[in-house]
Amino acid sequence: MARGSWRKPGSRLASVPWLNGGAVAAAVLGLTLIAVKNGESKAPLQLLNVSYDPTRELYRDINPRFLARYRKDGGHDAEIHQSHGGSSRQARLVVAGELKADVVTLGLPSDVEALHKRGLLADGWSARLPNASRPYTSTIVFVVRRGNPHGIHDWPDVIRPGIEVITPDPKSSGNGKLTALAAWGAVVTRGGSETEARAFLKTLYERAPFLVPAARAAGVAFAVERIGDVHLAWENEALREVAEAKGELEIAYPPVSIRAEPTVAWVDANLHGADTARLARAYLEYLFSDEAQEIIAADGYRPFKDEILKKHADRLPPIALFPVTSIARDWEDAQQKFFSENGIIDTVYTPKPR
Repeated sequence: MARGSWRKPGSRLASVPWLNGGAVAAAVLGLTLIAVKNGESKAPLQLLNVSYDPTRELYRDINPRFLARYRKDGGHDAEIHQSHGGSSRQARLVVAGELKADVVTLGLPSDVEALHKRGLLADGWSARLPNASRPYTSTIVFVVRRGNPHGIHDWPDVIRPGIEVITPDPKSSGNGKLTALAAWGAVVTRGGSETEARAFLKTLYERAPFLVPAARAAGVAFAVERIGDVHLAWENEALREVAEAKGELEIAYPPVSIRAEPTVAWVDANLHGADTARLARAYLEYLFSDEAQEIIAADGYRPFKDEILKKHADRLPPIALFPVTSIARDWEDAQQKFFSENGIIDTVYTPKPR
């Protein structure tokens, strides 16, 4: 058989007489690679949002709305994946490379700053988005049993003898850290001394039968397993627990609590490719849009836009919220003062794993 006589008559390759068998194979391989490359370019982008424990429902609601808008505006097809856990633990996993976050939506500014200190975020990261990269706020409130049988209305009520307190561990959980800061601030912002605040925190942890690693586990212990007399919870978690309990639980708003400031950022060191970088930025910018702010309010978080917050005052009532600057210079100083090795927390609590 003459060389090249295997070519299919009428094929495009058969019409090129100078191609030998090897050249044909090379041409076919080249066309195959082009087809594979084109196929890959159409594959959805993958975005990982590493978040804190209670935001599962929030981003479950936000993600499809964002993706629909992104595609409508000409963006690449994309899929958004979520990871949830105690805020401080999540930050440590990102720093260690165990979670390859494209974006983080964590419970405290200091948890995001921890990524910047390890070179994962660019300098000036908090100024890249509105409101210092804080699309919503929250606070710590009390969840109690129906009828509030123990009359728990203010922070001193939480530490009365015989009261069993459910709260997460301040070493791993944003909820746990904010509980500690709220309790401390409830003393010192109303005229108490730091000595009194330290004694208050010590007693609070004595009232806790255990300290679970994250907010959702604390909620399960209180609402589902019916352990404890009061749950010190994120406001959005409190609203969810009460709604699911069908009359068995209620919220008691203390006269004063802390203004929690969950914070978001794209993780510069993990963004590979211009398309992924654009997606990550657009995703976080969307959180500040009116559409997303309405979803945020509906899910029990306090939107940073006052006009939208006021529309939801029936579920998110006004409450005296003190800023972190009432008890420390800023969030980073609060992290060092309270939660670093040999900080205040180390002097007042003993770990109580369940």
